[in-house]
This record gives sequence, C-alpha cells and structure tokens, in this order.
Amino acid sequence: MEIRINNINDIDTAARLFIDNMPQGKVFAFYGKMGAGKTTFIKAVCEGLGVNDVITSPTFAIVNEYEGKEHAVIYHFDFYRIKKIEEVYDMGYEEYFFSGNLCFIEWPELIEDLLTDNVTRVKIEETEDGSRLVSF
Repeated sequence: MEIRINNINDIDTAARLFIDNMPQGKVFAFYGKMGAGKTTFIKAVCEGLGVNDVITSPTFAIVNEYEGKEHAVIYHFDFYRIKKIEEVYDMGYEEYFFSGNLCFIEWPELIEDLLTDNVTRVKIEETEDGSRLVSF
C-alpha cells in the first residue's frame, strides 16, 4: 500500500489511513533517509492510537515507551546511535520485539539481522515535489 503526504497538514489523515491498514504484525521497521519524516509520521500514528504522552525520537534513550488507548503499550526505537549489534542484545530487544506490543523502529538498517520475516517494512521517501510517500 502507498500513502502520499502532500504537506504536514495531511499527516493526521495519512496516519489514520496507515492505522486502518496496518498488517497483523506488531513490529514495524521504518526506512528512510535522515529528514524523510520517520519520527514525524510515527508521532502522528502514535497520537492516532491514543497516545497522550509527549512523543519524541528516542535517539539517546534508544527506546521510548508510550501508553495508547486502553493502556496498550507502544515501543518506539531509534537505533541511529548504536555502534555494535551487541548493544541491542544487551538492551534485551527480544523482550520488546516479542512482547505482543506495537514496536516502531527507526534506523532498522543497523539491526537488519535481528528482524524476522514478520516485521512490516515501511519505507518513507521524499519525492521531487517535497511530498512524502509511505509504502508498506
């Protein structure tokens, strides 16, 4: 599926469309260049899922935990700053990825070997006209 985001005013509509069409899996890997809008889109999706917390990229913490509707837990990862895969093992990634809770991952390229076949890969691209194309 593809979702086009023409400008920031379309982000909530795009997030709702994403939520309504999310595959059954719980782990979502978001691919895109720096500045493509991964964090902004994940923020809109989390808000659409009922998160009232402040949603920021977990660049330094590696993982943020949010509470959505009906106390559903959502994990938001940013692996941009990891230097070695052992750091991900040490943080106990399996407890998160196999928890049954939603997991949104930024910079999954850095942990590709840990991602299973049931991970939904989401690509966010900036197009020539400045819009974003979200495909999964």
